[in-house]
Amino acid sequence: MEDEHEPPLQPRTQFQGRVLLLTICAAGIGGTFQFGYNLSIINAPTSHIQEFTNETWRMRTGWPLPDQLVPLLWSLIVSLYPVGGLLGALLAGPMAITLGRKKSLLVNNIFVVAAATLFGFSRRAGSFEMIMLGRLLVGVSAGVSMNVQPMYLGESAPKELRGAVAMTSAIFTALGIVMGQVVGLRELLGGPQAWPLLLASCLVPGVLQLASLPLLPESPRYLLIDCGDSEACLAALQRLRGPADLAEELAELERERAACQGRRARRPWELFRDRALRRQVASLVVLGGVMELCGNDAVYAYASAVFSQARIPPEKVQYASIGTGGCELLAALLSCVVVERVGRRMLLMGGYGLMTCWGSVFTAALCLQSSLPWMPYLAMSCVFAFILSFGIGPAGVTGILATELFDQMTRPAAYMVCGALMWTMLFLVGLGFPFIMEGLSHFLYVPFLCVCVCGAVYTGFFLPETRGKSFVDISEELHRLNFPGWSQGPTWTGEVIRSTEL
Repeated sequence: MEDEHEPPLQPRTQFQGRVLLLTICAAGIGGTFQFGYNLSIINAPTSHIQEFTNETWRMRTGWPLPDQLVPLLWSLIVSLYPVGGLLGALLAGPMAITLGRKKSLLVNNIFVVAAATLFGFSRRAGSFEMIMLGRLLVGVSAGVSMNVQPMYLGESAPKELRGAVAMTSAIFTALGIVMGQVVGLRELLGGPQAWPLLLASCLVPGVLQLASLPLLPESPRYLLIDCGDSEACLAALQRLRGPADLAEELAELERERAACQGRRARRPWELFRDRALRRQVASLVVLGGVMELCGNDAVYAYASAVFSQARIPPEKVQYASIGTGGCELLAALLSCVVVERVGRRMLLMGGYGLMTCWGSVFTAALCLQSSLPWMPYLAMSCVFAFILSFGIGPAGVTGILATELFDQMTRPAAYMVCGALMWTMLFLVGLGFPFIMEGLSHFLYVPFLCVCVCGAVYTGFFLPETRGKSFVDISEELHRLNFPGWSQGPTWTGEVIRSTEL
């Protein structure tokens, strides 16, 4: 009888596996893909938008903008993106709790539609203020999706694939960066007439998400623990897992639900006051800060100058820059494959260790580039190697921490803290990097090297490994680390637990 039943189940199993894959793609295309895409497309039309700003000001006042105000307005346009991201990160937690993970991603596209409309009509309306407002709104969208997408995918994936599924957020970020670089080529939408279409093209991934995500299931954990809907949770699990035996996973979910009963969703500032979350919050803040201060953005910013010094023709530099985004995408794909085999800690330590190595060689190459003719080529190689090292470890693994280290009641607040930290650091690095580059010259990378070393050391000594563990197992291990005097963590008996210690 068993042999008779196996063949019919095979196609169904494959179909149900595709549901999880489609969920990943639908969440990613309108999620972290938008973050990477809007981060990179703004580089191509820099001169065209500055010219438009100057011309608009001349038409309004009869006078051109003073030379010092043109770069100031451009800096404002660029910096409004991380400001919007910070606002979006603060919105993400309440949205994820009240609307759910999936619906939050769908509602988030309101900001994308509004931003694309402003971008598309900005030149016709003769208003550079519309570009500023559009950048703010698209930043809000990125801030929400950067927090909600990994939360949604991490809660929907089985524990054996949780790391790999959560790592897809980094893959879609890198894919968005590459697509933004490609679409921004002068031969496509990077020309002087097409830049409003280039900025408004963020509407396309938003529409794709609106068309596909409603057909896919909500996070089973949200349905059971936050909504108390057992039937909807079971239906979502069956769609995501197929005909597999769900008894063990349902039992784990019920244990989580019992632990969260009698408790409310935590607020961000409450995380810092709870001793039971001490190790989790420290890891989130330290490693989140290290990822933003490790110098990857600095390498991107320095890449064009390094490529020029390596005698790459100016008209070809844009193609070499696409190679940097391609490196990060390749590394993210590789990391997604190996994360469940080598673990989170190894990828983080290895990534930061390699970044320290390549950053040191990069600094030496910058110092010696005028003495040895082949040094610019070594510096160019270090750019690619550094980005590969960042992509294979910190870029993806750091985003998993808030999902795995926090439970259902603290996870939204943890993502708010992580997102606010990330966008604030991104803004400060963008603001301060030109001064660092001017002040330290060829040694500009030394502060970033120190940060990379700190990241590797902290990971090795303080971050627990979470590979292949259920959320309950992780909570028990963290409880022992936060309360080392206790011989064992709490046992889950199914009763209502009203304390805030897991």
